[in-house]
Amino acid sequence: MGTLRAVRIAVGLTLLLGVLCTASAAFACIWDYDTLAMERKAFPDALELITGRFPRHGEAFYRWRIANREARLAEAPDELALYDDLAVAYEKTGNVAKAIEIMQAKAARKPGVYETEANLGTFHIHAGNLERGLEHIERAIAINPDAHFGREIYQALLVRYVLTKRAGGPLVLPLDPDVRHYGTSGFASFVATERPLSDSAPDGAAQAEAVAAVKGVLGMMHFGNFESPVLLEVLADLLLSDAQGYHGGQARRLAARAFLKASYAVEGEARVTYRAKAEGALASQTPDPHSHTNLGLDVVEEDLGQELAAAATWYAELLANEARWVRDDPDPEARFAETYYGVPAAADAPPEKDSDLPILLVIAIVLAVNGILFALMTRRRRR
Repeated sequence: MGTLRAVRIAVGLTLLLGVLCTASAAFACIWDYDTLAMERKAFPDALELITGRFPRHGEAFYRWRIANREARLAEAPDELALYDDLAVAYEKTGNVAKAIEIMQAKAARKPGVYETEANLGTFHIHAGNLERGLEHIERAIAINPDAHFGREIYQALLVRYVLTKRAGGPLVLPLDPDVRHYGTSGFASFVATERPLSDSAPDGAAQAEAVAAVKGVLGMMHFGNFESPVLLEVLADLLLSDAQGYHGGQARRLAARAFLKASYAVEGEARVTYRAKAEGALASQTPDPHSHTNLGLDVVEEDLGQELAAAATWYAELLANEARWVRDDPDPEARFAETYYGVPAAADAPPEKDSDLPILLVIAIVLAVNGILFALMTRRRRR
């Protein structure tokens, strides 16, 4: 009888947990699945890339690398990787034409190399030569479609998407001015159309595709311009995609931050629309687990401001370290790698205003009761 009673208690607590979650869903998206912490777990590095808190070199370092690689190439002109380093350093310091020239010299020495085509494609895209850049990106994909986790696949899709929006005229931002609370739209819709799933696709294939697209855009932000409003907008589109899961996206707070960050890079009607899209991304988000009111854009923007300030401080320290290493250290690249590569995600970003304690407490109770029940049943079998 004691065991049976324990079963009833455990079942009752489990049902209570289900009722609590269902009641929350009646008023808003289940908050414990929508906290910023859970979003960052699903999309690691997204917040860091939105705010700029990730390891990347400054101009002083690239100036050092230009001098270093030119000297090394003079001694070893057949070492192809040095051309890539030198070209990227020139591109990062604003000389895209020189970067393209270096890649063409490398291609003359050995044509058909993946890195050459990928870099040429990216440089031409950054220079505004979208069609020509797309040609090189497609060549890179043909050589190695799995490189960089398939990033070039989504880079090519993004170029095609932008070309459809430009349509021979100037590019107008946002690329997708529609303000929606739910549903797949913008770049996410374009990806779904361009890469349709077959009828025999396994369960979860749509979500896997959406996650891969997010990783592709995050890769472009990491190695390109993380402050580009185009990249921030399409990242938000993908985060809000129905394919991501629960009620049109499991990363609404991250998406709102991306739209807000995009709004800071534009003016006029574009800024107004980006802010409206950010507010729409927060539909059905609550400021705490006991509230039935929506999480306000002002709350998220205040947190984003703190995160941006923390990222700026962190990056200023990185630049100071680089300057010291370039000046005093014989191998600044090794010092940078030792200090910054493999560093875990930012830990001191301000927390959201909600708390998971009440629901986690209920879950803990259920798990504890189930553990006791299992122990009792095991002991009874042994007897």
